[in-house]
Amino acid sequence: MQPEPILSPCIGVCAMNETTGLCEGCYRSMEEIRDWWEMAPEQRSAVMEKLEQRQNELFDFGD
Repeated sequence: MQPEPILSPCIGVCAMNETTGLCEGCYRSMEEIRDWWEMAPEQRSAVMEKLEQRQNELFDFGD
């Protein structure tokens, strides 16, 4: 049984934030967006973990 492919995190909000250098929709860098379809599953998984961390850091309101 083959594992499910890791789909692109793109949500169609493609705007790069000049301050963070990340896409405001998916939180990937330009390099991660460019390289996504060439990445091995392990690389995609690592990027997905980073995206969650980035989102938490950007929206940490001091809970």
